[in-house]
Amino acid sequence: MLYLCCTFALRSKLRPLGNKKKNIRFLFAFRLLIRTFAGIFENMVLEILLIIVGIAVVLWGADRFTDGACGLARKLKVSELVIGLTVVALGTSLPEFMVSFMSVLRGSSDMSVGNIIGSNVFNILVIIGASAIMRTMKVEKSLLQRDIPICLAVSVLLFAFANSGGMIARWEGLTLVAFFCAYLYMAYRVAMKDRRNAQEVSHEEQSPLPKLFLLILVGMAALVVGGRVLVDNAAAVAREWGVSESVIGMTILAAGTSLPELATSVVAARKGSLGLAFGNVIGSNVFNIAFVIGTCSSIVPMAVTEITRLDWLVLIGSCLLVWIVAFTRRELFRWEGILLVLCYLSYIVTLVIG
Repeated sequence: MLYLCCTFALRSKLRPLGNKKKNIRFLFAFRLLIRTFAGIFENMVLEILLIIVGIAVVLWGADRFTDGACGLARKLKVSELVIGLTVVALGTSLPEFMVSFMSVLRGSSDMSVGNIIGSNVFNILVIIGASAIMRTMKVEKSLLQRDIPICLAVSVLLFAFANSGGMIARWEGLTLVAFFCAYLYMAYRVAMKDRRNAQEVSHEEQSPLPKLFLLILVGMAALVVGGRVLVDNAAAVAREWGVSESVIGMTILAAGTSLPELATSVVAARKGSLGLAFGNVIGSNVFNIAFVIGTCSSIVPMAVTEITRLDWLVLIGSCLLVWIVAFTRRELFRWEGILLVLCYLSYIVTLVIG
């Protein structure tokens, strides 16, 4: 439509002019230019519409997934924090695993590690920050004394492995996987302790187990599909605006693979399931480093050469910052959530400028 209107208008302007050959050449060049811009504009409109659809699907899936996870916690008589650290964290980290695994198989180990670092930074600063903006978050004692220190320790361990020769070797990957298995065993022990201490829940408050698993699976599928549609089209729009692949990888790709965690945690915080919201982020970060990078480097040793000191500093510093802020009053207030989000924006601006 844009192409036809512009061509008609130009023809009416050129008819009175004398040099017919020049007019034809100019008209041909103008047609080509308008056709190119019209194609880009039409593609961008479609991509923006698909971005909106992707956001809607992600939010719908997060609502179903959160309901299923909270119901499962009540059914198994364990805390929402434990479910967030395990079932929800593993489910929402599937996009990071798939992106990193495929990157390693294609020989792009820096992209794999960059995706995990970017996702973990996004998880800590944006997801916890956005959840705290939604509602003041009370931080359980076990998170401060056990889970956040474990998240910090595995981040430092990854830094040590990646900077000892510029490569994560197979034995280092197996060490990370063993770390993850120990973490899962610890979570299992905590869950069993919760079950022994749990009070009986009335039958009316419980949903059938198959229904809960169906909610979790349907919600997870919607999160993955919606996130994929959103990431692909956001990256396409960014490329059309001339944004580089490296910036896309550290920002859109990292944020896109963290969309399940973001949607799940924000919806959980809105519904008052604060243990699920916080546990999802910490569990996902441990899963991303210990299992995803551990598994990938166990299969193919991963060369790490393009990750900067700033990236490592932000990865470890963001975890340390949340630990210190949460330790003061065992709560995260709205202004502290805003502070975390602003820290992330500052990091992204530094990446783009650099």
